[in-house]
Amino acid sequence: MGSDEDAAVDARLGARLAELRAERGWTLGELAEHSGISRSTLSRAERAEISPTASLLNRLCHVYGRTMSHLLSEVEGEPALLVRAADQAIWTDKASGFVRRSVSPPHPGLRGELVEGRLTAGADIAYDRPPVPGLEQHIWVLDGTLDVTAQDVEHRLGAGDCLRLRVWGPTRFRCPGPADVRYVLAVVLP
Repeated sequence: MGSDEDAAVDARLGARLAELRAERGWTLGELAEHSGISRSTLSRAERAEISPTASLLNRLCHVYGRTMSHLLSEVEGEPALLVRAADQAIWTDKASGFVRRSVSPPHPGLRGELVEGRLTAGADIAYDRPPVPGLEQHIWVLDGTLDVTAQDVEHRLGAGDCLRLRVWGPTRFRCPGPADVRYVLAVVLP
């Protein structure tokens, strides 16, 4: 994705975040209390002055009761039954070395979705909570090695390995290297 396209996605995402806050009648201060994110960071994200990180979006998804794919699909076009590879939404968290491709055609009424994740060697992403408590995840590694920590247990996954879990608390995704990791994340709402 080019910088113009990145900026357009950030602008639509910021506008949607502002809409979600307005739908609840919350001030930036109230959202800061609910999310644990500073008012200034929230304001800058809503105005698309910053590109939100995966961790920040995860916290907001938790507050708004959405998965990240659901939130990102809300800033895309109309839902389709088929999404060609070239048209799948890609979101990059440059700060952490995380690239997320929404593989499934987005639809707010469905409970399952597929996501392709890529982490660069050494990348380490910690989520303090799931976007939706009890979220079911199936993590299938296609290439490389991925360390996943959930419920204080670390699982090392190699190519072909699949981990299934329900997420209730903090999780961590880390690529120990030496190569990047590519994996499929199947997400099912409870």
